[in-house]
Amino acid sequence: MGCTSCGTANGSKPGGCKSNGGCSTGGCNRMNTYDWLRNLPIADMDSHCNVVEVSFNKGTRKDFFRNTTVHFFEKGDLVTVEGVSGVDVGEISLTGEIVRLQMKKYGVKEGNPEMKKVLRTATERDLEQRGINKQREPEAVIRSRAIARQLKLDMKISQVEMQADGRKATFYYIADGRVDFRELIKVYATEFKVKVEMRQIGARQEAGKVGGIGSCGRELCCATWLTEFKSVNTSIARYQNLSINQTKLSGQCGRLKCCLNYELDTYLDALQGFPNDCDQLEVAKGRAYLIKKDIFKNLMWYSLPDSNKQYPLTIERVRKIKSLNRQNIVPEELEAVEVVSTKPKEVEPAFVDVVGQISLRSLERADKKRKQQRRTGPPQGNQAVAANQGVQGQQQKQGQNRGNHRPQQRNAGNKPQHQNPQRRRENNNNSNKQAN
Repeated sequence: MGCTSCGTANGSKPGGCKSNGGCSTGGCNRMNTYDWLRNLPIADMDSHCNVVEVSFNKGTRKDFFRNTTVHFFEKGDLVTVEGVSGVDVGEISLTGEIVRLQMKKYGVKEGNPEMKKVLRTATERDLEQRGINKQREPEAVIRSRAIARQLKLDMKISQVEMQADGRKATFYYIADGRVDFRELIKVYATEFKVKVEMRQIGARQEAGKVGGIGSCGRELCCATWLTEFKSVNTSIARYQNLSINQTKLSGQCGRLKCCLNYELDTYLDALQGFPNDCDQLEVAKGRAYLIKKDIFKNLMWYSLPDSNKQYPLTIERVRKIKSLNRQNIVPEELEAVEVVSTKPKEVEPAFVDVVGQISLRSLERADKKRKQQRRTGPPQGNQAVAANQGVQGQQQKQGQNRGNHRPQQRNAGNKPQHQNPQRRRENNNNSNKQAN
């Protein structure tokens, strides 16, 4: 969803659109935050928060600015703020008391004297200049990658963000280790005529900036709401009894999916009820090895060396067998429980012969007409004469039409020039019989 679809290309600001929000609600931005303190009444204007949160580049970058103007900005307003050696244009994403909570979350102090300020509401000139500089970004990405390749630097330029006035450019790059880009900065400054800032990001941050649709069918979490990236390893998948399949567990960034961490705490809490020292059990048939733990049914699955079958055991049975093994007692059987599935069994539909059930209306009409003629028989008397006259009239019309199209090939009459006498005699006899 973009501003061109909801009618804000000409600077207007609708109250909402059909794409689950509008520019007033922040629905067109990434990393949008719901202002649940918006309706809180202002008790004292002196204690009111004068800091606003401004988002840049469709919400991929956010920063805090002090509002020193007399204007009261709302969410979705375009403002001109202080930049590096110039000005920048952004969009108000949060105002009011919730900004203080966001500043506390990111460790920003409200009374910081180095905090930049909001200059004014963005003018048409500011928006036009920002649009011109934003058009330079795709070309700058291609050119910057070529320069980095010429200098033989082990890095990848992911994105280039131009400041609204075109005086500064931020180059986001990905690298496995440290990169000496001192010579690269000089070349970039000479090539693009801007002040260069290099920022290293990871593969997850790159996926958040690019965006996309995940395997779940929804937008990527890193592109919509996830701001803190926690480490994900294969042990998390083992706790959840997931098969270690790199293609299924990896996201669009090539790393393990962040959503593997979402249910990890639930699994860890449920696994506390399972015994930890029961990886092996001694029975009469041999040594049974633990395969997996089912936290939903509170079962532990074991396998014996002489068969490929897996045996589900209850937690009480496992503890009892383990206590017997400590007393050097080997039980005869594992006493596996029977797992009954509550899922309804799908019944396959039987073969149905549909031959003769599908017919066309035109064929049905022709069949009905044919059956009616068989019942009534051939026409007799005056009906036969009328039918013969109707047929002759149609033939005459067809002959006239042919004569109009081909006047040189036909005579003035409808009859041909030459006709076999025997054929003419047979036609006369047939017409006399029909008349009788």
